[in-house]
Formats: sequence, structure tokens, C-alpha cells
Amino acid sequence: MAVNRKLRMGMVGGGPGAFIGDVHRKAVGLDGQIKLVAGAFDIDPKKSKKMGRELFLNPKRVYGTYKEMIKGELALPEDERIDFVTVTTPNNWHFPIARDFLEAGFHIMCEKPMTFDVKEAKALQKLVKKSRKVFGLMHNYTGYPMVKLARDMVKAGDIGKIRKIVVRYPQGWLATALERTGQQQASWRTDPKQSGAAGCIGDIGTHAENLAEYISGLKITHICADTTIFVKGRKLDDDGNCLLKFNNGAKGILHTSQISVGEENNLGIWIYGEKKSLEWYQEHPNYLYVKEADGPVQKWSRGNNYVAAKSKAAARATRLPSGHPEAFFEAFANNYYNFTETIRAKLNRKKPDKLALDFPNVDDGLRGMLFIETVVASAKSNQKWTKMKS
Repeated sequence: MAVNRKLRMGMVGGGPGAFIGDVHRKAVGLDGQIKLVAGAFDIDPKKSKKMGRELFLNPKRVYGTYKEMIKGELALPEDERIDFVTVTTPNNWHFPIARDFLEAGFHIMCEKPMTFDVKEAKALQKLVKKSRKVFGLMHNYTGYPMVKLARDMVKAGDIGKIRKIVVRYPQGWLATALERTGQQQASWRTDPKQSGAAGCIGDIGTHAENLAEYISGLKITHICADTTIFVKGRKLDDDGNCLLKFNNGAKGILHTSQISVGEENNLGIWIYGEKKSLEWYQEHPNYLYVKEADGPVQKWSRGNNYVAAKSKAAARATRLPSGHPEAFFEAFANNYYNFTETIRAKLNRKKPDKLALDFPNVDDGLRGMLFIETVVASAKSNQKWTKMKS
């Protein structure tokens, strides 16, 4: 029997005061294809219950722990229990939660970075393949239409062979010791017991790495990294600068910082090919700039027919006519749309549409963890280049 209904979503994390969990909840509502029905929202059961009340959920499906959630959902009839769970906890909880829900038979959407370390990432990759469940990783910037346009232009050979990639992600919100004020987001991100081996590099550096590989279709092979802790007493890096080598011979520069005073979320990327170059900025996401040696700068604008003609993926990810800005929530929603369409196809025992498979997955998650591991190793090494493992 065909599954013709909203998919039922559970959430672990995203309790009172959480930023990214709330973004996920808002994003899943945009298409009317998903309904949040259950959750274990905080490590404190009382806070989890409070969040459930604020979301008007059935109190019986608001759990004190994620293990209680698995047990409670499995006790329900199959046509009532959740279809997938979204994991929005600090990094150290990603692997055990994803592992246990996969083993219980649920699909997973997970925040990045995917795990605490590479060992966990490799174990999770094996488990996802063994379970044959759908695993999505929320690198939300891949969901922007003009990012998809840039990728498809590269794939079509419009800019020629890529020679150089420059990607940056400066923020300024951790320019002071914000974590010592009790600010929740700063506290766990600067704690090696919760965040892992890297701070800034893990939090936003993985976004830069993922964006560079997603658009270019290339893989980073070697890294020469320098990381710094500028704020006295901080335990993890708050600034990083990397030279990159890619598998086609291209070179790159990756800069990421959380102590760049005055910067907000100034993610930007430049892809330089033999014939043309591409330029995209996250704070102005509806435009892609195309440049060539002897010609005017082209400004491609999201929502126009010429974009749709060039990239089916960009057209699929476009929700509003040109001139009506689309951004952060919509990018999350685009990844969720593809993720849930893939789940729906699986539930209906059909092959997913190729465009629906366009969302970050467990393999991208492993790439991110290998990137973190390589940057940390390179920053500690006296040699110029550190090879990134595969």
C-alpha cells in the first residue's frame, strides 16, 4: 500500500534556548510533508517536557531520554510511530543517538559535524549501509538554489578545469570569552568533551570544506593548516587558515574564524576555472556571479527562467519568484524535502528520483571528520603537507 501521508518526525535535542533545533522545526513546516510528533528535547527531562508543552505535543510522546524515546516509539503500532529522527544535540551525542535509532529501524537526519571523531564516523558509515536506512546530514548551505546552479555549471564544464578554490567563513561572535557567561551555544562549542578535537574548524570549517567539495565535485587530498586560540583560556581553536590540494591538481585556500570582530556569517566561495570563475556569498545567497577574462561580470539571479533552464536542481530548490528573497530556512527545507522524498520512495519500494538524492549523507559526514582530523594533525606538525585519508 502506497505511503500517502505526512512523514512523522521525532527530535533529539533542540530544547529550551537551543538555536539550531528551532531552525529545523521551522524548516520542516515549509512543505507540509512532515509532522513533528515526538521528542527527547533536553538532557534534563523537565526541560524536555517543557519544550513538548510549548510545541503542543502529546505528553506521552515527550520523553526524558532518547533511549526512552526509542522504547516508547517501538511500543506503538507501526502506523503511529515516527518515521525518522532529527539529531540536534552537541557533537558528542551524535553517534550513540544515530547508532541506536538506526539499529531500532529509524531513518536519521543529523546535524554536523556528524560525529565526535573519525572512528565513530567510520562506524556510523558501516552501520548506515548495513541498515539500508536513509541518513541525511544537515550541511544546509548545499540547499541554496544558486549553490546548486554553481555545481551544475562546474559539472557542465562551463568554467573549464578548476585551478583554484578560495572559501572563507569568518564570524565574530566568539571574539570574547562568551562561554564564561553561561551562553549555551558558546559553552558546548568551546568544550572539547562535547565538541571534539576542534572548535571553529569543526563548527564552521566543515561547512567551508563541504561547500568547496560540493560545488567543485573535487576531493581535498592534502592540507597545510595553522590554527590558533586567540581568546585566553579557551581550549579549542577559534581561528584557522588552511592551504589545500585537490585531486585534480587544483590548489585552494580555506579560512575560517570566530574571532573576526564585526563579521556575522560571511561565508563566501570563489571557484576559478581555466575559462571562467564563479563567486557566491551566503549573506547574499540569491545571486551567483560568473566572470570571464574578456567580458562583463554576469549576475545570475535566483528564480529566473534562465536559471531553471541551466540547473534542474536549482529550479527544484526555488520556492519563490525572482525578487522575493529566499535564504536560511528554505535551504534547510530543501535538504529536508529531498531527504523525505527519498524516505517516501523507500517506504513505497520505489527508486528515488535522482534529484531527490541531492542532500548530504553519511559519506559527506565522514569527509568532514577526516577534514577535522587532518587539520588538527597538520597544525601540530612541522611538515608542510598532511595527507587527508580516504
